[in-house]
Amino acid sequence: MSRDPSVQKQLSSRAFFSALGLALKDAALAALVALGLFSLLIGIRTDQGPTGGLIIYTRFDSLAALVIAVFGGAFLRSLFFGEASIVPFCSRQFASLVPPRLAGWQQSAVAVWIKRIVQFIRQWIGLVVGTALLAFTFAVPVIFYDNRYILDLGILMLTYVMLGWGLNIVVGLAGLLDLGYVAFYAVGAYSYALLAQNFGISFWIGLPLAGILASFWGMLLGFPVLRLRGDYLAIVTLAFGEIIRLILINWRSVTGGPNGILSIPRPSFFGIPFVDSDRGFAATFGLEFSPTHRVVFLFYVILTMALLTNWVTLRLRRLPIGRAWEALREDEIACRSLGINTTNTKLTAFAMGAMFGGFAGAFFATKQGSISPESFNFGESALVLAIVVLGGMGSQLGVAIAAFAMIGGFELFRGFEQYRMLVFGIAMVGIMIWRPRGLVSTRAPTLALAPSKAGPVPTNRIGNERNA
Repeated sequence: MSRDPSVQKQLSSRAFFSALGLALKDAALAALVALGLFSLLIGIRTDQGPTGGLIIYTRFDSLAALVIAVFGGAFLRSLFFGEASIVPFCSRQFASLVPPRLAGWQQSAVAVWIKRIVQFIRQWIGLVVGTALLAFTFAVPVIFYDNRYILDLGILMLTYVMLGWGLNIVVGLAGLLDLGYVAFYAVGAYSYALLAQNFGISFWIGLPLAGILASFWGMLLGFPVLRLRGDYLAIVTLAFGEIIRLILINWRSVTGGPNGILSIPRPSFFGIPFVDSDRGFAATFGLEFSPTHRVVFLFYVILTMALLTNWVTLRLRRLPIGRAWEALREDEIACRSLGINTTNTKLTAFAMGAMFGGFAGAFFATKQGSISPESFNFGESALVLAIVVLGGMGSQLGVAIAAFAMIGGFELFRGFEQYRMLVFGIAMVGIMIWRPRGLVSTRAPTLALAPSKAGPVPTNRIGNERNA
């Protein structure tokens, strides 16, 4: 039984205004909560006066702007993405305007080709974006040779890209939540610093040794947490990171305590130092001496290390151990039922992730020339984990984009230090709402079955084979 068009229109109007009222209600509630939270944090500020007493300043204009922004954001979110969204109403209105002869266009040959083209673009967009980013990264030292700030920022970004790819093995591929990844970063840095100072080992020899030692500590962490999952695993890894930091602070005879280790040897170009002398890099190749030569060399070193980390990770994904990591991430019980040794799978994930963290730590030590426990606090672990989660767990391209966005964004908002963390907090919440699986939530499967050339097997044939 069909309804009268006027009745349908009246019902649609009621649904629209009901959704609008619910959105206004949610927005008003969100604005009220924001007013209560930020009234003392932003609306009122205390400062020391000329006589030493506290003076209260009011910033009600900033508070009002923030509350209005929260109201507008909550209103739009509830209106378009809430339970009573107006999107279905708008879709029905649009569908009513489409002529009947075009109603079945989705099944037409043109629509099929359009879907294929969109799917093809989605498959190749990652390759195109990745190639463009890689080409630009290689050209950065050439374009910004005279800008030391850009070069140092690029080195810092690539360091966090490498850390993100290392943690992506543990969190993204194996599904093991690790909140103490900074411990392996610290082990690599201190291992290289101690080996270089006490035994005179060069950077190229100390780099693999630092990775091996960090991998060993990763296996030591893996043994106690074999039976832990989820929150309990996160708590234990967090405690491990704090234990390493406290050891670095209190073992003064070895680590130097809070002062850390100073005068760490700088890397050389395969035995040729970057110094202003006859045996230096510039004199050897007939160049004018410049301190930028060492910075450019460090840029390409960390770029090579990051690309090597990416290549090894992609190759490991295609090996049986990589598929075992992904099976462990999806369902550990099913993984065991298939005969996969979950103990070895977890240990190899921790060891491989820790090894790349150790490599990054050794590079950080030789680049800075001095290290201290302050560089390896929980904030570093949280930042690297945020890069992995925001980029998309298991996605190499997503992790790289998230690292560039977060580290570069921090520097971009350095002049707005009071609001920098607030802006990033709002951005992270927004990404978790609209992109809960990360910026790049899709990736190519590790193993895919090729389509059968003979086509599907007839049902009656399957039944005859079973009866036989």
